[in-house]
Amino acid sequence: MPPLPAPGPLPLPRLSRRLLLASGTALAGASLLTGCSDDSDAASRRRAKAEATAAQKLSRGAARDSADLTARYDATLAAHPGLDATLRPLRAQVTRHREAFDAAGRGATGSPSPDAPSSASGRAAGAAATSASPGPTVASDQKTALRALATAENKLADHRARVLVNAPGELARLLASVAAAGAAHAYVLGAAAK
Repeated sequence: MPPLPAPGPLPLPRLSRRLLLASGTALAGASLLTGCSDDSDAASRRRAKAEATAAQKLSRGAARDSADLTARYDATLAAHPGLDATLRPLRAQVTRHREAFDAAGRGATGSPSPDAPSSASGRAAGAAATSASPGPTVASDQKTALRALATAENKLADHRARVLVNAPGELARLLASVAAAGAAHAYVLGAAAK
């Protein structure tokens, strides 16, 4: 067998225009993919921020709706103290709904929303606002007042059922739960008005 030649430098591949063009195209494509990835990440972050802002706005609106409904309960209780046993438990639930929407409106940052007072100061602020501004008008007849509350509960439950389709998961579940509770309140109030 003949001896093997001594190892030497390897021959370099011949660089052709085709090879240079193909490698240049591959590098340009890779840089474009990286750029698209950065753009899509930024777009995803913007979309997530917009969704969080919309959810926070929806939560704040729902909290205000619950606060308005609480004011209706307060006005009805003031006009008809004999309805206390019927209305107090329902009012307490509406207040808890507002607090739940306030908590959802704070979002991931944990900072209080500007429209949402803390639960303790919220009650005091709500009472002060109720005494400072004229509250909802209440019918002088108890049954008519109960029917008006039932109608308000029903309208709000329907509204919440409509908007929950645009809400993110957890907020949609909260809206659905509170809408169901509102429908139950409307039923109880309607039955009490008979």
